[in-house]
Amino acid sequence: MPDPTPPINSEEAAFAPFRSRRGRAVALGIAIVALLMFAVLALLLPSKAGGAIWGPADQLMFFAIGVVIAYLAWRYAAISAIPTREGLVVRNLILTRTLEWPEIVGVQFGGGAPWVQLDLADSDTLAVMAIQKADGPFSLREASRLAALVAALGEQRDPFDSGESGESRGSGESGGSGESGGSGESGSSDEWRDDPSSGPQDPEAPA
Repeated sequence: MPDPTPPINSEEAAFAPFRSRRGRAVALGIAIVALLMFAVLALLLPSKAGGAIWGPADQLMFFAIGVVIAYLAWRYAAISAIPTREGLVVRNLILTRTLEWPEIVGVQFGGGAPWVQLDLADSDTLAVMAIQKADGPFSLREASRLAALVAALGEQRDPFDSGESGESRGSGESGGSGESGGSGESGSSDEWRDDPSSGPQDPEAPA
């Protein structure tokens, strides 16, 4: 059975920021449209309409509404999760939280949640809104990459240390590869829960 763990070929690819594609594009579009639409309304607002008098203050209020809508949309577009060697900075719609890798004990991407959920060592959970189901197969690959980072760095191991990885491969191959090739694995589903001790599971991997 092929290894479901996505290969981490370079440090740059492994530590690339996590960002939503579809949600980010829609949010940026809303921000631009809101600014333009309310700016035009403010400029075209008549000085008198139905007995009411509209002044510069009213024009400014209309434009301010557009600015607020654009800011909220931009904030949604800015949702991200930034991995480093030390940990993960999760920037959601309202709050930003910085975690060290050992604090993350599991990665969930299933059930009714629209985005990845992290199981933390303090028994709490944290949403990672940057990896959303709306992105389809791309979100599955990103969830697997995050799970691979948690598995590699959660116990403070460095996946780019060739000497250490070579030593672990040598000890693993000494027992022979016949047993691993003969083991039977059941097929995976679109919902999975990763345990860093056992490595990530990719729902698209063939059985």
